Order: sequence, then structure tokens, then C-alpha cells
Amino acid sequence: GHRGVDSTGETTYKKTTSSALKGAIQLGITHTVGSLSTKPERDVLMQDFYVVESIFFPSEGSNLTPAHHYNDFRFKTYAPVAFRYFRELFGIRPDDYLYSLCSEPLIELSNSGASGSLFYVSSDDEFIIKTVQHKEAEFLQKLLPGYYMNLNQNPRTLLPKFYGLYCVQAGGKNIRIVVMNNLLPRSVRMHLKYDLKGSTYKRRASPKERDKAFPTFKDLDFMQDLPDGLFLDADMYSALCKTLQRDCLVLQSFKIMDYSLLVAIHSLDQAQRERTAAGSRRDGDGDRDARGRPAAQRALYSTAMESIQGEARRGGTIETDDQMGGIPARNSRGERLLLYIGIIDVLQSYRFVKKLEHSWKALVHDGDTVSVHRPSFYAERFQRFMCHTVFRKIP
Repeated sequence: GHRGVDSTGETTYKKTTSSALKGAIQLGITHTVGSLSTKPERDVLMQDFYVVESIFFPSEGSNLTPAHHYNDFRFKTYAPVAFRYFRELFGIRPDDYLYSLCSEPLIELSNSGASGSLFYVSSDDEFIIKTVQHKEAEFLQKLLPGYYMNLNQNPRTLLPKFYGLYCVQAGGKNIRIVVMNNLLPRSVRMHLKYDLKGSTYKRRASPKERDKAFPTFKDLDFMQDLPDGLFLDADMYSALCKTLQRDCLVLQSFKIMDYSLLVAIHSLDQAQRERTAAGSRRDGDGDRDARGRPAAQRALYSTAMESIQGEARRGGTIETDDQMGGIPARNSRGERLLLYIGIIDVLQSYRFVKKLEHSWKALVHDGDTVSVHRPSFYAERFQRFMCHTVFRKIP
């Protein structure tokens, strides 16, 4: 990939240092959100999806941009009016978006996954910023009109929530970044994490992955660790499966596949044992951020719980306040868990490469267990695995 490390040990992406990239992102977003606020609110039109705005940031500053101590760069904003609408739909006010992303330094995440992307999280944990490849950015642009229609009909979704698509042009290179919801709040310790596709072919975490402090396991690991699955109360189970079903239909209609369900598990009972062992006070005891908001995530639909539950709080069977946005569940031993879930990797469209990969693998192996498949087959297998193997109804 494009990730590297320079002589001082700093991460680079396409030869731009991480600190310069973070600075450019914050300057660019500050400018683009500010200039957007002068544009009146209106309905999103078809052409809004294809607009690209560009602004030059010379290091000495200009009458539009402040001076800065990075190299000159250009900042592009894709579909600014459309993304403003998405943010609004998710209850994110412009000043909150700016405050979250630009008031404090962004935090680089070390565990970047296999994609070779750089990941940053905003200091208040609300947003993830991820570098994406040219093809993925292009694909997201194509998806936008359909994504818009879909969100209008159904804002409750486990699909990634895209809040902005930008490009930093520096040193003759384009670095495209997307801003998304953060699925895993750092304030909650995850005890287990799985990337699930519903495929069993080669779906086991590598020895290298297992050595990490916080490894991401796969389908076969899940079936081995939790053969009985994760138990949810009946309402929660049906809300979750309905959401998955709708989301898969959307992905299928875009011919998208090879996506995963990220499932992170926080065990309340284990956390309690850890606290007792450490003899510490109850952690998360009303932590508040700089603006006096509780430290837990507060964006309207960004938590797993709100993604599936929708308007019907179902007679308040579950109070969500102390759940930090996680979905309450139990394992077969009856331990109380909180689940943090979301569908990830949706920008890999089923292109020719994937078709080739599939027909070749299918010759060598049994085609049905391979993870790369026709979108409709993939979606069906994915749902079946999630709603029969991974999640179960509390009997």
C-alpha cells in the first residue's frame, strides 16, 4: 500500500507525513464547512452529487486561507451539499462536526487492518477518518444518489455512515479521505473482535494477527470460540435481523460484496472482575468532555443500538444510557455483554477482478464456501450466517 515510515519513524502516506496530512485535513475541513454555512439550506439536487470544490492552501496564506507550516497543498471537497444533508440526517450539527474534527489533534490508530489505509479518530471518539484508494472514492461518488435515496427511506442502518469525502493534493499526489462514524468507542474496552463474512474458506485469523494486543478474529474463530452464538432478547434479535436484511438488499442492488460485519464484544462481567482485581472505582464514572457532554458517543445514529432500534424503544425493555450505545446480549455462559457492530468494507465493488478471483477459487475449491461470490448469493449467505450462527434469540 501507500503507507510507509520515514527516517524519523513517523508514518507517511504517499510520502506525506502523518502530521502534515492531519494538519491539511483540519485546515481543509474548517474551510469547507465554514464556506458551506453561507449557502442556504435547500433540497439536494441530482447535480449536487457531482460537484467538486477545490481550494488552494499556500503555506504563506492567502486572502481565503490562513498561513500554515506545512507544504502548499490543495484541498478538494466532493458533493459538499449532499454530505451536509447526510450529516444533518444523522443529527450532526455543523459546529459539532467542526469541533469534533478540528479543535483537537486527530489521533492516529496503529491497528490499521489489512488495507494499508491510515486511520485517524477524532479526539472525542465520534468520527473515523480513513484514507481510501482512487477506485473506492470513485465508487463512493457513484453510490451517493442511491445512498441518499436509501437513507431517506431508512436512516436506521448498519451500513457505514459517510459524513464527508475529501482529497488532499500534496507533493503531486492525491490523498483521498472519507469521514465515517466510529464503531468502536475507545472509552469502552473491547474484549473480543470479529470480522465476519459468512464464509468459512480460509476465514481464520493469521498467527501474525493473533499476536496483536487487540486481534481481529474471523468466521472460523467465532464458530470455535462461541459455538452457541450470541443471545439477544427477542425484540432486539428481530430488529437486528430486519436491519441486516434491508442493508444486504441495498448492497446487493449496488452489486457490492465482500463486505463484513464487524462485531466487537465488551463483557460487562469481565470488566467488573477486572475492576475488582484492580481495586479501582467504577470506571467511566460520569466522564465528561471539554463541552460538558458525557464522554460516550452522542451522535444520533452512530451507536450500534440506535442503528437497529429505530423509533420504537419497545416499551423501554432496555435502558440505553449506561450501555454506551452497545447492544445488550449474553453468551452461552450467561455473561452480560455489550455488542458494537457495523457493516464495513462496502466500497469494494464486485468488479472483473473479483469475478476472476471467484471462478479461479471455485475450480480449486468448493465454490460455495469461498468469500468472493455473486452479490445475491453473498448477501443471502451473509444474512443466514449472522441470523442463525452469530446471533440467536434468547430461548
